[in-house]
Amino acid sequence: MAGIFKAYDVRGVYPTEINEVVARKIGLSFHYILDAEDRAMGNTVVVSRDMRSHSVPLAEALISGLRQSGLDVVDIGLATTPMNYFAVGHMKACGGIQVTASHNPAQYNGMKLSRHEARPVSGDHGIPLLEQKFSAEEQPVSMRSGDLNQAAVFEAYGSHVLSFLRHPTDALKLKVVVDAANGMGTLYQPLLEMMGIDLIPLYFKLDGTFPNHEANPLKLENLKDLCDKVRSTRADFGIAIDGDADRAAFVDENGEPIGSDLITALIAGELLKRNPGQHVLYDLRSSRAVPDYITECGGIPVRERVGHSFMKATLREKDGIFGGELAGHYYFRDNYYADSALMAIVEILNLVWSKGRQLSELVQPLYRYAKSQEINFQVEDKQGMIKRLAEQYSNGEIDYLDGITVQYPDWWFNVRPSNTEPYLRLVLETNGRGELERRRHELQEILGTPSD
Repeated sequence: MAGIFKAYDVRGVYPTEINEVVARKIGLSFHYILDAEDRAMGNTVVVSRDMRSHSVPLAEALISGLRQSGLDVVDIGLATTPMNYFAVGHMKACGGIQVTASHNPAQYNGMKLSRHEARPVSGDHGIPLLEQKFSAEEQPVSMRSGDLNQAAVFEAYGSHVLSFLRHPTDALKLKVVVDAANGMGTLYQPLLEMMGIDLIPLYFKLDGTFPNHEANPLKLENLKDLCDKVRSTRADFGIAIDGDADRAAFVDENGEPIGSDLITALIAGELLKRNPGQHVLYDLRSSRAVPDYITECGGIPVRERVGHSFMKATLREKDGIFGGELAGHYYFRDNYYADSALMAIVEILNLVWSKGRQLSELVQPLYRYAKSQEINFQVEDKQGMIKRLAEQYSNGEIDYLDGITVQYPDWWFNVRPSNTEPYLRLVLETNGRGELERRRHELQEILGTPSD
């Protein structure tokens, strides 16, 4: 079962890798990763689940284990992952668990775990400790069985998110296509309609088998239907939401996808206009245009390694106003430093309304460099390959914040090991398109044939 414990969460195939027995044991073990600060918030854990059919029995088994360990449980039922994070902070709970496999295919399930105020479960006292306690032969049961209560959080979460909407009374009604991919973003339809837009919903029917396409907006093939719909309806822009609704990708009015690093820059500019001089985080795969633009908007750019646990911890430490990742996670200080696709949508709407221009026009000034998508390579000896790259490019500026990043005045690249899959991932950026192709070929000569 050790393979289900990933860097940031728990994930595996149901029922061979993750099942009710496993879920109950995780519930019994969860209390070990709650520290004194968590316990100071009380004894209650928020539990919720996504729309997969096996999420129901897994959540029930998880709740049973949590209660047998002596923890009280508030079950908020069917909810998005950001709703779980919000509920943990809003209800002042000591922790939370969302039963979900996010964007993974239908046969997968898992759990996303957090501590008080939606703090990530990470580091030596996080997932590794949970795995260690889970693997112990005996799972002690508390003398006291925890209480179980149900609660609804949708209305409170909706009020929270909509409070950031800055809809001018004289604004033109924007036509927006939203692809929920049959995932948890479907729950957001009433909130999207309350944003003053002409909503065109695509695949807004909960279905954990994902009959139309995979709920992963990071893959361009999953954006095809959205892009086509934006063009055919002459919409102002489009949004794709992932399986558990904590990520979003945007396409402009021409049906052209926009990199989430550039969306990070746009949202940062909107927030810095209202809160100048604040720290803004971006992950190290982002275009150099992102820190450039944050600085131009009066903010302080902070480069961070990939992963929600690192982003959230640094955002909290810096008291930064906002952070974004290339994968489409957007983190907000005013949301317990947690990610929220819906709040990102609100800020993009605010930006388009305030500027009165199309999204393609707003993002155009950020296309300053030529940048690749993330390219995967299956490499047996990951550390050996990173060492080889360091030797090959020893005349560049090298850092090891996440894998290896090598920077030159006119180009840079990052190669990092995936935390969830057996790959090295490459991102590179140059000052021109021709140079990008040349450098990509040069790196592929070392790394091998791309895996996808």
